[in-house]
Amino acid sequence: MGLITSLVICFRHTWAPTLAPVYALAEGLFLGGVSASFEAQYPGIVIQAVGGTFGTLAGLLLAYQSGLIKATENFKLGIVAATGGICLVYLISMIGSFFGFPIPYIHAAGPIGIGFSLVVVVIAALNLVLDFDYIEQAADRGAPKYLEWYGAFALMVTLVWLYMEILRLLSKLRSRD
Repeated sequence: MGLITSLVICFRHTWAPTLAPVYALAEGLFLGGVSASFEAQYPGIVIQAVGGTFGTLAGLLLAYQSGLIKATENFKLGIVAATGGICLVYLISMIGSFFGFPIPYIHAAGPIGIGFSLVVVVIAALNLVLDFDYIEQAADRGAPKYLEWYGAFALMVTLVWLYMEILRLLSKLRSRD
């Protein structure tokens, strides 16, 4: 439900005021189930992931607002390219796993898997800067009301991704014990 809703919002920005709350509800249910599963396996992991997600959000928002991090065109290009690369790796891994050939090591708790997760968490976090910049640019230009909802939706998608990646990283670190 969340995936379908997000795809509709991506192609029909004007529907964001109606569908963003539907997406939030669907993702809330999904994250609740995933979080319960991780919490059952690794007690205390959810509060750490939530804290890490909101701490990252607060830190990057402060860095962005203070001008410490600027969303230059090269920065945007680099983050979009890195995000696309991660998406491609995950897609290849998913397709490969259907045929019994997943990408080795990236989902494991070894050094390569943990390193990969760290890189993905950093890229997910830096996507927040792109969201902040989009929202600020839209506000400065007096964009239509529906784009406020679209900006909030984009921020929510990034936060969900960041939370999931932090949860995955923490589970890899915990499984090494």
